[in-house]
Amino acid sequence: QVQLVESGGGLVQPGGSLRLSCAASGSIFRIYAMGWYRQAPGKQRELVARITESGSTNYAGSVKGRFTISRDNAKNTVYLQMNSLKPEDTAVYYCNAFISSDSRGIGSDYWGQGTQVTVSS
Repeated sequence: QVQLVESGGGLVQPGGSLRLSCAASGSIFRIYAMGWYRQAPGKQRELVARITESGSTNYAGSVKGRFTISRDNAKNTVYLQMNSLKPEDTAVYYCNAFISSDSRGIGSDYWGQGTQVTVSS
């Protein structure tokens, strides 16, 4: 069993900042990658940012230069620092991780419960 627990969402004014956290726990052997997705009403879920175990990162073009993904390997935790927030960033943000539970496993996708981010004046 693997669980992802998110925190840090909330209401913020345009131009403000938030930091999201996601901690993985349970039967974890190896974390290949962790990242953040978001889904706004009427839109498809999209990748926001991702970081691999080697430290390489990917960002959606709409957030590059404003958001930063980072990790704390000792805590199995990934963070998303969101600066210069815009109303179009409003969405439910979901943590995602690709994790194996033992040395024989290929790995599986896990998802957090989601946290609401609302950017509004």
